[in-house]
Amino acid sequence: MANPAELVIRPVDRWQQQHRAAGFAFGVIKKFGDDRGGTLSALITFYGFLSLFPLLLVGFTILGFVAGSPTSHLYQQVQNSGLKDFPVVGQQLRDIHGLHGSTFGLVVGLVGLLWGSLGVAQAVQFAVNEAWDVPNVVRPNFVVRLVRGLGFFGVLGLGVVGTTALTVAGGLLGHSLVAGALGIVAALIVNTGLFLGIFRLLSPKHLTWRDHLAGAVMAGIGWQVLQIVGNLLVQRNLKHTTALYGQFATVLGLISFLSLASQLVMYSVEVNVVRHKKLWPRSILQPPLLTADRKALDLRATQEKRRPEQHVRTGWEEAEPTTLQR
Repeated sequence: MANPAELVIRPVDRWQQQHRAAGFAFGVIKKFGDDRGGTLSALITFYGFLSLFPLLLVGFTILGFVAGSPTSHLYQQVQNSGLKDFPVVGQQLRDIHGLHGSTFGLVVGLVGLLWGSLGVAQAVQFAVNEAWDVPNVVRPNFVVRLVRGLGFFGVLGLGVVGTTALTVAGGLLGHSLVAGALGIVAALIVNTGLFLGIFRLLSPKHLTWRDHLAGAVMAGIGWQVLQIVGNLLVQRNLKHTTALYGQFATVLGLISFLSLASQLVMYSVEVNVVRHKKLWPRSILQPPLLTADRKALDLRATQEKRRPEQHVRTGWEEAEPTTLQR
């Protein structure tokens, strides 16, 4: 006899399986859970906080040496454009005027920070491979991952250049409603191109640009929303805080922002995976297992292959899986 919860969930399950949009959305959520997406997002957040934040500070220091006075036009334009990527800490970094030290110490510090920052690139690559169910035996070796990590930061650098160009162009166009709308559209295009390049760089090479487009569009829109919401929260909640409380709020806000951004990246990758491999509809209550359920479980099993001479096979003892007409 079915329990009360099952009596409620079964009709919902049948409904989402029979509707393409709802079934696809649940398929993405299910795949995110299968891949332990929350844990992978936390890993990216951890390395992002420890690596990208100090690298951003040193970048502003170098900018101070290159652009001259912190009050110069170039310094302020690049600083403001970079702050858009980290809206929670933007206000805290506006007063940075460059760090003083020897050239040798600065070079050593930059090399160390760059090496440490590769941790976030490695975490993102690992998460992408997990999402695409790439068997361990064919995953890139350390050298390839290192090169891709450098490419990852190269793509991010292009994104910074793009946001800088938008900042300069926005200043030329003024502050009209039309200029604001054009700025948002241009930012969405730049953000989408940025994520499209990252997904293409870090994903299996047999995939095409088109295979990454849906997730890149989702990530670009989501990133724009995160920036706007982050800036609003900073302006409203941190504007009148004390120095001590403001420091705690800044750190917690940065971690929260990075966590949301990491989950956005993971869900965007899962959209591409589910769409490319047709891993929907999925069942909420099991049994029965649908075709997509068994395919997803098979992919998880074959992902564990670690040696070329190893053979990983899966089989099912039950009847043939249920296939829904879509």
